[in-house]
Amino acid sequence: MHSIESTGEHSGAHPSGRMDDWDSVRIFLEVARTGSFRAAAEHLGLSAGYLRKRVQHLESTYRTTLLTRHVDGVRLTLEGKQVIAAATRMEEASFELRRAFSRNTPNLSGEVRLAITEGLGTFWVAPRLIEFQRVHPGLLVDLKCEMRSADVLRLEADVAVQLERPNVSSLKIVRIGRLHVMPFVSPAYVEIYGMPKGPDDIRQNHRIVLQDAEQTRGRELYDQYANREELGFVAMRNNVSSAHVWAIAKGAGIGWLPTYVPVIGGPMIPLDIGIQFDMDIWLTYHPDAKKIRRVSRLIEWTIDAFDGRKYPWFRDEFVHPNELLKSYKSEALVNMFAGFTTRTDPQIVQSRMAKAK
Repeated sequence: MHSIESTGEHSGAHPSGRMDDWDSVRIFLEVARTGSFRAAAEHLGLSAGYLRKRVQHLESTYRTTLLTRHVDGVRLTLEGKQVIAAATRMEEASFELRRAFSRNTPNLSGEVRLAITEGLGTFWVAPRLIEFQRVHPGLLVDLKCEMRSADVLRLEADVAVQLERPNVSSLKIVRIGRLHVMPFVSPAYVEIYGMPKGPDDIRQNHRIVLQDAEQTRGRELYDQYANREELGFVAMRNNVSSAHVWAIAKGAGIGWLPTYVPVIGGPMIPLDIGIQFDMDIWLTYHPDAKKIRRVSRLIEWTIDAFDGRKYPWFRDEFVHPNELLKSYKSEALVNMFAGFTTRTDPQIVQSRMAKAK
Protein backbone atom coordinates (compact mmCIF):
# COMPACT_ATOMS: atom_id res chain seq x y z
CA MET A 1 0.00 0.00 0.00
CA HIS A 2 1.48 3.34 -1.07
CA SER A 3 1.10 6.69 0.60
CA ILE A 4 0.05 9.75 -1.36
CA GLU A 5 3.58 11.09 -1.04
CA SER A 6 5.17 7.95 -2.52
CA THR A 7 2.84 7.97 -5.55
CA GLY A 8 3.50 11.64 -6.19
CA GLU A 9 -0.11 12.79 -5.90
CA HIS A 10 -0.56 16.40 -4.76
CA SER A 11 3.20 16.78 -4.47
CA GLY A 12 4.09 19.63 -2.14
CA ALA A 13 0.53 20.08 -0.83
CA HIS A 14 1.66 19.16 2.67
CA PRO A 15 4.93 17.78 4.00
CA SER A 16 3.74 14.58 5.64
CA GLY A 17 1.44 13.40 2.87
CA ARG A 18 -1.43 12.77 5.31
CA MET A 19 -3.91 14.71 7.46
CA ASP A 20 -2.16 14.42 10.81
CA ASP A 21 -3.44 17.56 12.54
CA TRP A 22 -7.12 16.92 13.28
CA ASP A 23 -6.99 19.02 16.46
CA SER A 24 -5.99 22.09 14.43
CA VAL A 25 -8.79 21.41 11.95
CA ARG A 26 -11.25 21.05 14.83
CA ILE A 27 -10.08 24.42 16.22
CA PHE A 28 -10.41 26.03 12.78
CA LEU A 29 -13.99 24.72 12.58
CA GLU A 30 -14.85 26.23 15.96
CA VAL A 31 -13.36 29.63 15.10
CA ALA A 32 -15.25 29.67 11.80
CA ARG A 33 -18.53 28.72 13.47
CA THR A 34 -18.32 31.19 16.34
CA GLY A 35 -16.94 34.01 14.19
CA SER A 36 -13.98 34.95 16.38
CA PHE A 37 -11.00 33.51 18.21
CA ARG A 38 -12.27 34.92 21.51
CA ALA A 39 -15.69 33.23 21.24
CA ALA A 40 -14.10 29.95 20.18
CA ALA A 41 -11.65 30.15 23.09
CA GLU A 42 -14.49 30.58 25.59
CA HIS A 43 -16.35 27.63 24.08
CA LEU A 44 -13.34 25.30 24.02
CA GLY A 45 -11.87 26.42 27.35
CA LEU A 46 -8.55 27.39 25.73
CA SER A 47 -6.71 30.67 25.24
CA ALA A 48 -7.31 32.75 22.13
CA GLY A 49 -3.55 32.94 21.60
CA TYR A 50 -3.27 29.16 21.52
CA LEU A 51 -6.10 28.91 18.99
CA ARG A 52 -4.42 31.50 16.73
CA LYS A 53 -1.18 29.52 16.76
CA ARG A 54 -2.96 26.29 15.83
CA VAL A 55 -4.81 27.90 12.92
CA GLN A 56 -1.61 29.62 11.75
CA HIS A 57 0.17 26.26 11.92
CA LEU A 58 -2.58 24.71 9.79
CA GLU A 59 -2.34 27.51 7.23
CA SER A 60 1.45 27.27 7.14
CA THR A 61 1.42 23.48 6.79
CA TYR A 62 -0.95 23.55 3.83
CA ARG A 63 0.36 26.83 2.41
CA THR A 64 -2.99 28.55 2.22
CA THR A 65 -4.99 31.27 3.96
CA LEU A 66 -8.20 30.04 5.58
CA LEU A 67 -9.29 33.11 7.53
CA THR A 68 -8.92 36.85 7.32
CA ARG A 69 -8.84 38.72 10.63
CA HIS A 70 -11.00 41.81 11.18
CA VAL A 71 -11.87 44.06 14.12
CA ASP A 72 -15.30 42.43 14.45
CA GLY A 73 -14.07 38.83 14.04
CA VAL A 74 -12.93 36.56 11.23
CA ARG A 75 -14.13 35.82 7.71
CA LEU A 76 -13.55 32.71 5.63
CA THR A 77 -11.55 32.91 2.42
CA LEU A 78 -12.68 30.91 -0.62
CA GLU A 79 -10.14 28.26 0.38
CA GLY A 80 -11.47 28.35 3.93
CA LYS A 81 -15.02 27.69 2.73
CA GLN A 82 -13.82 24.69 0.74
CA VAL A 83 -11.93 23.32 3.74
CA ILE A 84 -14.97 23.86 6.01
CA ALA A 85 -17.09 21.51 3.92
CA ALA A 86 -14.48 18.74 4.00
CA ALA A 87 -13.66 19.33 7.67
CA THR A 88 -17.33 19.08 8.62
CA ARG A 89 -17.53 15.67 6.98
CA MET A 90 -14.40 14.62 8.88
CA GLU A 91 -15.98 15.82 12.12
CA GLU A 92 -19.15 13.82 11.48
CA ALA A 93 -17.05 10.73 10.71
CA SER A 94 -15.04 11.17 13.92
CA PHE A 95 -18.26 11.40 15.95
CA GLU A 96 -19.59 8.22 14.34
CA LEU A 97 -16.28 6.47 15.08
CA ARG A 98 -16.48 7.45 18.74
CA ARG A 99 -20.07 6.21 18.94
CA ALA A 100 -19.05 2.90 17.37
CA PHE A 101 -16.25 2.38 19.89
CA SER A 102 -18.59 3.32 22.75
CA ARG A 103 -21.24 0.83 21.64
CA ASN A 104 -18.66 -1.94 21.77
CA THR A 105 -17.66 -1.23 25.38
CA PRO A 106 -19.15 -4.24 27.24
CA ASN A 107 -19.20 -3.12 30.87
CA LEU A 108 -21.03 -0.25 32.52
CA SER A 109 -17.88 1.80 32.84
CA GLY A 110 -16.32 4.83 31.27
CA GLU A 111 -17.38 8.46 31.03
CA VAL A 112 -20.88 9.88 30.62
CA ARG A 113 -21.50 13.56 29.95
CA LEU A 114 -24.61 15.40 31.06
CA ALA A 115 -25.16 19.04 30.08
CA ILE A 116 -27.88 20.97 31.90
CA THR A 117 -28.91 24.52 32.68
CA GLU A 118 -26.92 25.96 35.54
CA GLY A 119 -29.78 26.27 38.03
CA LEU A 120 -31.24 22.80 37.58
CA GLY A 121 -27.74 21.33 37.49
CA THR A 122 -26.48 23.06 40.63
CA PHE A 123 -29.53 22.90 42.86
CA TRP A 124 -31.33 19.78 41.69
CA VAL A 125 -29.20 17.35 39.70
CA ALA A 126 -25.70 17.65 41.22
CA PRO A 127 -26.69 16.59 44.77
CA ARG A 128 -28.71 13.67 43.42
CA LEU A 129 -26.04 12.46 40.99
CA ILE A 130 -24.21 11.14 44.03
CA GLU A 131 -26.81 8.36 44.18
CA PHE A 132 -26.26 7.53 40.49
CA GLN A 133 -22.48 7.39 40.90
CA ARG A 134 -22.68 5.14 43.96
CA VAL A 135 -24.87 2.67 42.07
CA HIS A 136 -22.44 2.80 39.11
CA PRO A 137 -18.95 3.30 40.62
CA GLY A 138 -17.30 2.43 37.29
CA LEU A 139 -18.70 5.57 35.66
CA LEU A 140 -17.12 9.01 35.58
CA VAL A 141 -19.89 11.61 35.40
CA ASP A 142 -18.95 14.81 33.57
CA LEU A 143 -21.63 17.35 34.58
CA LYS A 144 -21.64 20.60 32.61
CA CYS A 145 -23.87 23.30 34.14
CA GLU A 146 -24.22 26.19 31.70
CA MET A 147 -26.93 28.58 30.61
CA ARG A 148 -26.27 27.95 26.91
CA SER A 149 -27.63 24.79 25.27
CA ALA A 150 -25.10 22.04 24.56
CA ASP A 151 -24.67 20.76 21.00
CA VAL A 152 -25.38 17.04 21.33
CA LEU A 153 -24.80 16.41 17.62
CA ARG A 154 -21.22 17.61 18.00
CA LEU A 155 -20.77 15.45 21.10
CA GLU A 156 -20.47 18.32 23.57
CA ALA A 157 -22.57 16.02 25.77
CA ASP A 158 -24.13 12.57 25.61
CA VAL A 159 -27.34 13.85 27.18
CA ALA A 160 -28.62 17.42 27.50
CA VAL A 161 -31.37 18.92 29.65
CA GLN A 162 -32.54 22.39 28.60
CA LEU A 163 -35.45 24.80 28.81
CA GLU A 164 -35.67 25.55 25.09
CA ARG A 165 -36.92 22.88 22.71
CA PRO A 166 -34.18 21.99 20.21
CA ASN A 167 -35.10 22.30 16.55
CA VAL A 168 -32.97 19.43 15.21
CA SER A 169 -34.82 16.58 13.53
CA SER A 170 -31.96 14.08 13.91
CA LEU A 171 -32.04 14.26 17.73
CA LYS A 172 -34.27 12.38 20.11
CA ILE A 173 -36.25 15.01 22.04
CA VAL A 174 -38.33 14.16 25.13
CA ARG A 175 -40.29 16.51 27.38
CA ILE A 176 -39.54 15.26 30.90
CA GLY A 177 -41.17 17.87 33.12
CA ARG A 178 -42.21 21.45 33.62
CA LEU A 179 -40.54 24.18 35.63
CA HIS A 180 -42.89 26.57 37.45
CA VAL A 181 -41.50 29.99 38.32
CA MET A 182 -42.88 32.74 40.56
CA PRO A 183 -41.57 35.72 42.58
CA PHE A 184 -39.99 35.15 45.99
CA VAL A 185 -38.63 37.34 48.73
CA SER A 186 -36.52 36.51 51.77
CA PRO A 187 -37.39 37.27 55.40
CA ALA A 188 -34.23 39.40 55.56
CA TYR A 189 -35.58 41.64 52.80
CA VAL A 190 -39.04 41.89 54.39
CA GLU A 191 -37.55 43.02 57.71
CA ILE A 192 -35.99 46.03 55.96
CA TYR A 193 -38.43 46.91 53.16
CA GLY A 194 -41.68 45.28 54.27
CA MET A 195 -43.84 42.71 52.49
CA PRO A 196 -44.49 43.56 48.81
CA LYS A 197 -48.23 43.96 48.20
CA GLY A 198 -48.49 43.76 44.42
CA PRO A 199 -46.94 44.83 41.10
CA ASP A 200 -47.61 48.55 41.60
CA ASP A 201 -46.19 48.50 45.13
CA ILE A 202 -43.10 46.65 43.87
CA ARG A 203 -42.49 49.15 41.08
CA GLN A 204 -42.81 52.15 43.41
CA ASN A 205 -41.32 50.98 46.72
CA HIS A 206 -39.14 47.91 46.26
CA ARG A 207 -36.00 46.51 44.62
CA ILE A 208 -35.71 43.46 42.40
CA VAL A 209 -33.00 41.01 41.33
CA LEU A 210 -32.95 40.28 37.59
CA GLN A 211 -31.56 37.17 35.93
CA ASP A 212 -30.60 38.00 32.36
CA ALA A 213 -29.24 34.90 30.61
CA GLU A 214 -29.95 32.35 27.90
CA GLN A 215 -32.89 30.00 28.51
CA THR A 216 -34.43 32.31 31.12
CA ARG A 217 -37.32 34.75 30.81
CA GLY A 218 -35.98 37.38 33.18
CA ARG A 219 -35.44 40.01 30.51
CA GLU A 220 -38.79 39.22 28.88
CA LEU A 221 -40.60 39.60 32.22
CA TYR A 222 -38.85 42.86 32.96
CA ASP A 223 -39.75 44.37 29.60
CA GLN A 224 -43.36 43.22 30.01
CA TYR A 225 -44.06 44.25 33.61
CA ALA A 226 -41.46 46.69 34.94
CA ASN A 227 -42.55 49.91 33.20
CA ARG A 228 -39.52 51.76 34.51
CA GLU A 229 -35.75 52.10 34.10
CA GLU A 230 -33.47 49.57 35.77
CA LEU A 231 -31.35 52.11 37.65
CA GLY A 232 -32.80 52.58 41.12
CA PHE A 233 -35.09 49.58 40.73
CA VAL A 234 -32.87 46.62 39.85
CA ALA A 235 -30.60 45.96 42.82
CA MET A 236 -28.58 43.27 41.07
CA ARG A 237 -28.44 41.67 37.62
CA ASN A 238 -27.11 38.09 37.41
CA ASN A 239 -26.23 35.79 34.52
CA VAL A 240 -26.31 32.49 36.45
CA SER A 241 -28.97 30.91 38.65
CA SER A 242 -26.76 30.19 41.67
CA ALA A 243 -25.86 33.87 42.09
CA HIS A 244 -29.50 34.77 41.46
CA VAL A 245 -30.73 32.47 44.23
CA TRP A 246 -28.17 33.63 46.77
CA ALA A 247 -28.85 37.31 46.03
CA ILE A 248 -32.56 36.81 46.72
CA ALA A 249 -31.93 34.61 49.76
CA LYS A 250 -29.65 37.24 51.31
CA GLY A 251 -32.19 40.03 50.83
CA ALA A 252 -30.87 41.94 47.81
CA GLY A 253 -34.33 42.12 46.31
CA ILE A 254 -37.41 40.34 44.97
CA GLY A 255 -36.72 37.75 42.28
CA TRP A 256 -38.33 35.01 40.20
CA LEU A 257 -37.36 31.45 41.17
CA PRO A 258 -38.55 27.88 40.51
CA THR A 259 -41.19 26.82 43.01
CA TYR A 260 -38.97 24.02 44.36
CA VAL A 261 -36.22 26.38 45.61
CA PRO A 262 -37.71 27.11 49.06
CA VAL A 263 -38.42 23.40 49.53
CA ILE A 264 -34.73 22.54 49.31
CA GLY A 265 -33.06 25.72 50.46
CA GLY A 266 -35.45 28.07 52.26
CA PRO A 267 -36.49 30.21 53.88
CA MET A 268 -38.09 31.99 50.96
CA ILE A 269 -41.53 33.58 50.88
CA PRO A 270 -43.59 33.14 47.67
CA LEU A 271 -45.40 36.25 46.44
CA ASP A 272 -48.89 35.70 45.06
CA ILE A 273 -49.04 38.79 42.88
CA GLY A 274 -50.38 37.20 39.70
CA ILE A 275 -47.08 37.06 37.79
CA GLN A 276 -45.87 33.51 37.34
CA PHE A 277 -45.00 31.32 34.38
CA ASP A 278 -43.84 27.83 33.44
CA MET A 279 -41.19 26.39 31.12
CA ASP A 280 -41.02 22.87 29.69
CA ILE A 281 -37.93 20.81 30.50
CA TRP A 282 -36.47 18.99 27.49
CA LEU A 283 -34.14 15.99 27.33
CA THR A 284 -32.13 15.52 24.13
CA TYR A 285 -29.69 12.88 22.92
CA HIS A 286 -28.53 11.27 19.69
CA PRO A 287 -30.61 8.15 18.88
CA ASP A 288 -27.42 6.06 18.56
CA ALA A 289 -26.35 7.12 22.05
CA LYS A 290 -29.10 5.06 23.69
CA LYS A 291 -27.44 1.93 22.30
CA ILE A 292 -24.54 2.64 24.66
CA ARG A 293 -25.42 1.04 28.00
CA ARG A 294 -23.87 3.69 30.23
CA VAL A 295 -25.57 6.52 28.30
CA SER A 296 -28.87 4.64 28.27
CA ARG A 297 -28.67 4.29 32.04
CA LEU A 298 -27.97 8.03 32.42
CA ILE A 299 -30.99 8.82 30.22
CA GLU A 300 -33.23 6.61 32.37
CA TRP A 301 -31.91 8.15 35.58
CA THR A 302 -32.38 11.71 34.27
CA ILE A 303 -35.98 11.06 33.22
CA ASP A 304 -36.67 9.63 36.67
CA ALA A 305 -35.06 12.68 38.34
CA PHE A 306 -37.74 14.91 36.78
CA ASP A 307 -40.71 12.60 37.30
CA GLY A 308 -43.64 14.77 38.41
CA ARG A 309 -45.26 11.80 40.16
CA LYS A 310 -42.34 11.76 42.61
CA TYR A 311 -41.46 15.44 42.58
CA PRO A 312 -44.62 17.60 42.39
CA TRP A 313 -42.71 20.78 41.47
CA PHE A 314 -42.06 19.22 38.03
CA ARG A 315 -45.72 18.37 37.30
CA ASP A 316 -47.57 19.94 34.41
CA GLU A 317 -50.01 21.61 36.79
CA PHE A 318 -48.89 24.36 39.15
CA VAL A 319 -48.52 23.36 42.80
CA HIS A 320 -48.09 26.30 45.19
CA PRO A 321 -44.81 26.21 47.16
CA ASN A 322 -46.77 26.12 50.42
CA GLU A 323 -48.39 22.87 49.26
CA LEU A 324 -45.33 21.14 47.82
CA LEU A 325 -44.22 19.37 50.98
CA LYS A 326 -47.74 17.97 51.44
CA SER A 327 -47.60 16.53 47.90
CA TYR A 328 -44.11 15.09 48.26
CA LYS A 329 -44.10 11.52 49.62
CA SER A 330 -40.52 10.33 49.12
CA GLU A 331 -37.21 10.80 50.97
CA ALA A 332 -36.87 13.87 53.16
CA LEU A 333 -35.33 16.56 50.97
CA VAL A 334 -33.50 18.04 53.92
CA ASN A 335 -31.47 14.81 53.98
CA MET A 336 -30.89 14.89 50.23
CA PHE A 337 -29.40 18.38 50.47
CA ALA A 338 -27.71 18.08 53.86
CA GLY A 339 -24.57 20.19 53.97
CA PHE A 340 -25.54 22.21 50.90
CA THR A 341 -28.26 24.45 52.28
CA THR A 342 -29.69 25.40 55.63
CA ARG A 343 -33.41 24.84 55.44
CA THR A 344 -35.93 26.39 57.79
CA ASP A 345 -39.12 24.54 58.62
CA PRO A 346 -42.08 25.75 56.48
CA GLN A 347 -44.09 26.56 59.61
CA ILE A 348 -41.41 29.07 60.63
CA VAL A 349 -41.55 30.68 57.18
CA GLN A 350 -45.34 30.91 57.35
CA SER A 351 -45.10 32.45 60.83
CA ARG A 352 -42.69 35.10 59.50
CA MET A 353 -45.07 35.79 56.62
CA ALA A 354 -47.93 36.35 59.06
CA LYS A 355 -45.84 38.77 61.15
CA ALA A 356 -44.73 40.67 58.07
CA LYS A 357 -48.32 41.18 57.00
